[in-house]
Amino acid sequence: MDLDALWKRTVENLVREGIIKSEAVRRAFLKYPRYLFVEDRYKKYAHVDEPLPIPSGQTISAPHMVAIMLELADLKPGMNVLEIGTGSGWNAALISELVKTDVYTIERIPELVEFARRNLERAGVKNVHVILGDGTKGFPPKAPYDRIIVTAGAPDIPRPLVEQLKQGGS
Repeated sequence: MDLDALWKRTVENLVREGIIKSEAVRRAFLKYPRYLFVEDRYKKYAHVDEPLPIPSGQTISAPHMVAIMLELADLKPGMNVLEIGTGSGWNAALISELVKTDVYTIERIPELVEFARRNLERAGVKNVHVILGDGTKGFPPKAPYDRIIVTAGAPDIPRPLVEQLKQGGS
């Protein structure tokens, strides 16, 4: 099974369907295929446009959802980005490719912090900093942020996240 060929087909489908609109997001998806961020037993399914299990009962999002989120974020080189909810590390890797600078990502589950760090190292990502912590508090040491991307559910927007955004950030 050629994981690269399957992944390229998935990316081509997302482009054809108009989900991936920008060349930058397309390139990021090709540079960091989802199969690098799942457990070995799920690699053969990584090209399928559905969520997949990761440790601690969590999931890695479907490719179309990640593409939509990244397109809406309109990330540009040099932007300061904080991610809440690291999970597998895949989204943080994609963000890092889009902004071309350090990305900070907070994860509350210790097992996922280690899982993400291993995945990022294996993928060769050097500019993502995975922090164990409470995402509702943000990460003040590197604020203010141009974008704060939240991949975890919450009943409302935590005030510290709003306070850590740059004027005009989102």
